[in-house]
Amino acid sequence: MTKPRNSGPTRRNVLAGAGAFGAASLAFPHISFSQDGKVVTVRSYSDLQVLDPAFRVSLPEDDIIRSIFAPMVVPVSGDVWDWKPIAVESIEQLDDLTISFKLRDNIGFTDGYGQMTAEDVKFSIERIADPANESPYAGDWSALKEVEVKDTLSGLIHLKNKFVPLWSTTLPTPASCILSKKAVEELGGKFTTETVAQSGQYLMAEWVPKQKTVLKRNPDWAHEPGGFDEIHIIPIEDPATAELGFEAGDLDYTWTAVSSLPRLKENPPAGSVVLEKPSLAYVWLGMNQDNETLKDVRIRRAIQHAIDRETVVDAAYFGAAAVANGIIAPGLPGNRDSVTYDYDPDKARALLEEAGATNLNVTLDILNQSERLTAAQVIQANLADVGVTCEIKQNDSGTFWTLGSKDGDYFMQLQLILGRYSMQPDPSWATVWFTPEQIGVWNWERFDSQEYKDLHEQGLVESDPAKRDEIYKKMQGLMDESGCYVFLTHEVVGAIHNDTIEPGLKPNGESLLADFKPA
Repeated sequence: MTKPRNSGPTRRNVLAGAGAFGAASLAFPHISFSQDGKVVTVRSYSDLQVLDPAFRVSLPEDDIIRSIFAPMVVPVSGDVWDWKPIAVESIEQLDDLTISFKLRDNIGFTDGYGQMTAEDVKFSIERIADPANESPYAGDWSALKEVEVKDTLSGLIHLKNKFVPLWSTTLPTPASCILSKKAVEELGGKFTTETVAQSGQYLMAEWVPKQKTVLKRNPDWAHEPGGFDEIHIIPIEDPATAELGFEAGDLDYTWTAVSSLPRLKENPPAGSVVLEKPSLAYVWLGMNQDNETLKDVRIRRAIQHAIDRETVVDAAYFGAAAVANGIIAPGLPGNRDSVTYDYDPDKARALLEEAGATNLNVTLDILNQSERLTAAQVIQANLADVGVTCEIKQNDSGTFWTLGSKDGDYFMQLQLILGRYSMQPDPSWATVWFTPEQIGVWNWERFDSQEYKDLHEQGLVESDPAKRDEIYKKMQGLMDESGCYVFLTHEVVGAIHNDTIEPGLKPNGESLLADFKPA
């Protein structure tokens, strides 16, 4: 039986129950705006930190970035992975090493920075690829030779070698967003949350840190407009808290906790639509091999054998998600059906004794979310069973996503991490974050394998699916052998929205804000 919306949570008891997640994260108007077709209110799992496409931090930032800085192409909403042009009038791969493009002739930058030109394309792409800039996304353009400007609006992208993921994980991402060369140079070559020289379907009109971001339709955008006059983005880290906000009428759309899907599908709130999508993301337990406590591979291998992966996943997701065997999801080359370590507490105890680590104490850093905490508590119990004491350290998103950075002061103290990375539909976008170049950036385990790097580079130029499958399976085997990883799940993606809106979503359930529209 479906209960009426007005019998659900109220704003008052949602705020009272926010607890450690912070009442400020729910300090937004108690009203759902989508009824009049003008404003839609959506939940983001983290607040924005960086708007620069070359240095973005999280998936929600991707969505804002490509809404306000026009990319060459964007993913298409629906159940099939595809792309559509935005900033370009045309774009075509002429051969393995050459892509031609022509910009639309009427895209301008705000703040008086004039027309978007091919020179801006050259600047935007080459700054990501330039090793001197140390962009975490340099791998997206690792095959770039140069961008050649033909005239004001046209040019050629020249590659050094064949690059298979170009049309799946580079061009349809913020790696193809076009910035104003003049504006960025005036900002010193990079920026964080400045909104100078916007150019997209939407403009960022307001940002109240940890409370909301407001996007408004760009009045000068002459092409397909966004579906709403305004998009209000509310950062709520915990999905369970966001679900309460939705039921109270404060949100039109939110990702849900995976563990909530069985309940929501069985008894959806009135006037709602519950969605379940296959996920490309991956969740894992990582171990920093350079930390003094974890330097001995026997200790890391012991921890691998100590973790009951099936119990961890079942407890955290209430049976709604399956156990994963790597970082590459089903349907992609490299997906595996097993790992090279098994749940064996006796073997774990023997390895710890052999390594002289029978009274081991470790810390486990997690993002402050209910599913992560549940998973961490099971891991904590598994480790206690083999004589390892584990302290769980909960972090808000702003802290968590900097823990393993070489620019911080904690990365060498980091021991165990419960991580989740989002994905693009190519296995190389899973493997790239664990190359040696990513140590101290996104490779927090500090896994350092030349063989792994060589295989990653082979995968970028290999187009035979069977050969790619072999390459990526071997790479994940190397990750197993390092002792740095315990692979847990790919999750599924759950979402709930008012039936008055039609959300724009990729096949894996990630949002495309500019494609949200009234139903």
